[in-house]
Amino acid sequence: MNTCPAFLLGHTRSADRDPAVTDCLRQIGDVPAEANLGFLYVTDSFANELQLILDRFRAETGIEHWIGTVGIGICASGTEYAQVSAMAAMIGCFPEHSYRVLPFYNRAADHLPGAWDDWLQQSESHVAVVHGDPGNNNLPMLLGQLHGELPGGYLLGGLSSSHGAHPQIADELLEGGLSGVVFNDQVSIATGLSQGCSPIAGKHAITDCANNVINRIDDRPALDVFREDIGEILARDLNRAAGYIFAGLPIKGSDTGDYLVRNLVGIDTRGKRLAIGDLVHPGQALHFCRRDSNTAREDMQRMLDDLKRRVPGTPRGGLYFSCLGRGQDLFGEPSAELKMIEATLGEFPLVGFFANGEIFNDQLYGYTGVLTVFN
Repeated sequence: MNTCPAFLLGHTRSADRDPAVTDCLRQIGDVPAEANLGFLYVTDSFANELQLILDRFRAETGIEHWIGTVGIGICASGTEYAQVSAMAAMIGCFPEHSYRVLPFYNRAADHLPGAWDDWLQQSESHVAVVHGDPGNNNLPMLLGQLHGELPGGYLLGGLSSSHGAHPQIADELLEGGLSGVVFNDQVSIATGLSQGCSPIAGKHAITDCANNVINRIDDRPALDVFREDIGEILARDLNRAAGYIFAGLPIKGSDTGDYLVRNLVGIDTRGKRLAIGDLVHPGQALHFCRRDSNTAREDMQRMLDDLKRRVPGTPRGGLYFSCLGRGQDLFGEPSAELKMIEATLGEFPLVGFFANGEIFNDQLYGYTGVLTVFN
């Protein structure tokens, strides 16, 4: 088994490609012979230069395998870069034969290659770190398909975010579907999810709906139930309420109480109906939840404390995928999430990005933070 004591990290803010790469490489320093996988995230201002950036990192580190993508904001240890030109690269050392770079998934006909069969059968569990294209409407189906093809499969990641192109890296540049890397059980991984929301009342049942429009909840007009749950003061200003009250859709079978957070996208005061940012069906459970800075901090700390109990010592490296709706806008100060990670788990190399949607197990979330650490 080939290992190295810690991962290597370089990150920088720069409007120019070559100086940015040079600075990252300087911080990374000498690359050990055992290093064999790189993670590369750039802000979307570098999207059209990502191939040149990847080529240089590969040439100067000697590392063949890379994964990554673009984000409107990116993450590094203790630091977030939002709405600026920046890049972050992390180099890891993994046991030989412990991972495979995931082939491109963008349609139902795509499957894992037959050459993987023997490798997959050697382990009972597999973790895939994946990046998805937000323009692919089949992503929920593709996530479920990939999850089902991996023995003991677990998916983690996020959807690329950009004002323009959404390239991904999986040894080469790709766009339009899912890509990433799959680890087997030789790699010790721990992960956590922070919802950043808290329920404001009990669970309800949707009793009448069409597509994403909810007509009745608990066999009452949907808006009446909503007003009752959020309280008299918020109910006076429904436009304000829609800014930080969300619909929570509990995940069936979850043993941790996970739920998908979806926006309220429409309120019909005359028909007393609600529209949310997802398809719903009669009988589906629902609760309303609130999102604010205090709630987000409390849930982030809960997730970090849980990880600390499960992770022996300081992690060797990590990945953090946060929602575009989080960051400074939610926490009230820059880099708050990344600083909380360091304060609880210690200083260690970490990269990631602010996503258009977060992937945890086989579900596509919103407004969440997904932290993955390598032990």
